[in-house]
Amino acid sequence: MNSLFDNGEEHVEFKPLADRMRPTTLEDFFGQEEIVGPDSPIRKMIETDTITSMIFWGPPGVGKTTLAKIIAGQTHSLFYELSAVTAGVKEIKELIEISKFNKSNGKRTIVFVDEIHRFNKSQQDAFLPYVENGNIILIGATTENPSFEVNSALLSRAKVYVLKSLSKEDIIGILKRALDKTEEYQNVQIEEDCFDIIANVSNGDARTALNTLETVINITKLKKNKKVITKQDLEHALQSKVFLYDKKGEEHYNLISALHKSMRNSDPDAALYYLARMLEAGEDPLYVARRLIRFSSEDIGLANPNALLQATATYNACHDNGMPECNVNLAQAVVYLSLSPKSNSLYTGYMKAASVAKATMQESVPLHLRNAVTKLDSELGNGKGYQYAHDYENKITNMQCLPDSIKNETFYHPTNSGHEKQYAEILKRIENIKKNMNS
Repeated sequence: MNSLFDNGEEHVEFKPLADRMRPTTLEDFFGQEEIVGPDSPIRKMIETDTITSMIFWGPPGVGKTTLAKIIAGQTHSLFYELSAVTAGVKEIKELIEISKFNKSNGKRTIVFVDEIHRFNKSQQDAFLPYVENGNIILIGATTENPSFEVNSALLSRAKVYVLKSLSKEDIIGILKRALDKTEEYQNVQIEEDCFDIIANVSNGDARTALNTLETVINITKLKKNKKVITKQDLEHALQSKVFLYDKKGEEHYNLISALHKSMRNSDPDAALYYLARMLEAGEDPLYVARRLIRFSSEDIGLANPNALLQATATYNACHDNGMPECNVNLAQAVVYLSLSPKSNSLYTGYMKAASVAKATMQESVPLHLRNAVTKLDSELGNGKGYQYAHDYENKITNMQCLPDSIKNETFYHPTNSGHEKQYAEILKRIENIKKNMNS
């Protein structure tokens, strides 16, 4: 593998465990089965040495750089690395000249750009003609949505592959592989619960997990030629109390239930407590944010329409900030939702509508509500008798919209809570207008 910044000198340097354990083959690569598993596109490209330009998008520590280096080790192309953080226009121009020379000698050039979203527009544009004419095969890695951070012209010339956070099982497999493959760790014993804890606090990030393992091993004292890692050792290494928290287990659901019910009961203190319980134990903040979005409509709804805006804004903040920065964004949301007026009328209305819909799936849509797209549709009566509300006073008609068998059903029953009171009044006015039209 080549780098623009190698000076050719031989030297020995310390490498962190995460770097030493970086897989060099797909067989040792954990996760991302959709793109590197059997018969997957990237595996086929590597096996046939037909690499095309691509961008890896995913959170930190999920294998973006590792996958690029596996490609480097198994391709017959010349491979170069650039960091968008440190590389400037000079380095890019040098690389372009190298790629021209390589092509003239019948060799392909693969360029890996880490954190490609940090390149500005002109830097990204510099690659365009050389990616297009085949001088350069570009592989980019980014933690940001490439639709927003990578120029559309460059994006159209590269396939985007989405890498997901590693599962708990993947992280534990990586940790155990590190212990098995590292010679100096053969005298290390680690309690099984510790693997679960490290996997939970790493939040799907293999680099974080391996760094945690390395730290706890380094600070644990040798006793009788062995190092035995306990939960207490982990607490010392992490400088905080750790929790055995299974994100798919019973306690996970108990805590999210407690958060939901505390907010429903308008108790911001309890809501903050259960939020902190989850986040400090390593819960995915985006999972919590998704639950808040659900809560804002299920338990607040039109009693405070801004609740949904607050919840969706919180999700975006969590996505952009990550932990620990987004903890206060979530705190703001759970307090806001706790203190908002409550109504479950949207939830109960939908559940009743769903029940009726399942029981009446055979019912046809009334003819006057159907579109008459063709002449035959018109001949069959589709659209006949439809009343266009904008042509009527108050923009309301007394036209029946439900099928005959359920024409008297009602699903939405607004409460007098918060803003929903005004919607209840609006609904009552609409009903009165329709009654007067029938009389």
